[in-house]
Amino acid sequence: MDFLETACEAARIGGGILDEWAHKFTAREKSPADLVTEADVASQKAIFEFIEARYPDHRFLGEEGLTHGDASCPYRWVIDPLDGTSNYVHRFPYYAVSIGLEEAGELIVGAIYDPNRDELFAAEKGKGATLNGEPISVSDRGELGQALCMASLPVRSTREHPAVQRFLQVLEAGQHVQRTGSAALNLCGVACGRVDAFWSQSLKPWDMAAGVIIVREAGGLVTKIEDGTFDLEEPNLLASNGTTLHGQLVDVLN
Repeated sequence: MDFLETACEAARIGGGILDEWAHKFTAREKSPADLVTEADVASQKAIFEFIEARYPDHRFLGEEGLTHGDASCPYRWVIDPLDGTSNYVHRFPYYAVSIGLEEAGELIVGAIYDPNRDELFAAEKGKGATLNGEPISVSDRGELGQALCMASLPVRSTREHPAVQRFLQVLEAGQHVQRTGSAALNLCGVACGRVDAFWSQSLKPWDMAAGVIIVREAGGLVTKIEDGTFDLEEPNLLASNGTTLHGQLVDVLN
């Protein structure tokens, strides 16, 4: 069974469930927060069951408390059934399902599905990245002063928080800086050239896994903010189009 095909099918299944639950937000018997939690769990359960049926020996890590499988297996699926929870709560159409696959700690497959735009971003190591089956690539913009950048900030961060200070530093140096609430879609934006760079120091593995390989396969660069080697287990990510812009951001962020 094809790993990428499985990831793509599973991402669409999760997106379909998010759509179904979104229609329940008019119900008054539960708060939006409760409904979102149930949508999140339902999406993850369906994704897990779909993939696990094909690969029962594989390991799993998911946002909603999912840890499953024998540590001796080299394959691990990293799942975010709803990336952009706050957006989903407020019915702001910027959220996605994100599914990555590692082999012996190396990212080899990623699929991110945006149910609002019916956009499926996908990548497999060494085979490039696609949007709805068509090849995509990063932008060629090389000057920070002309760039559109995205950032993820910790929830309820104060104005003194280092992440907020970094945001303000890039705000002064770049053309546009935005905080949109979905790391997965921000990474997809970098991969297809809609966004020139994205950084964060507050993400979990499931926020980043699929998006990182999609950016890499689209020709982009992913490092730590200090320009060191990216590690999925550490909340430290700078993704860009890989031009001289990357080094400029490293300087400004540090």
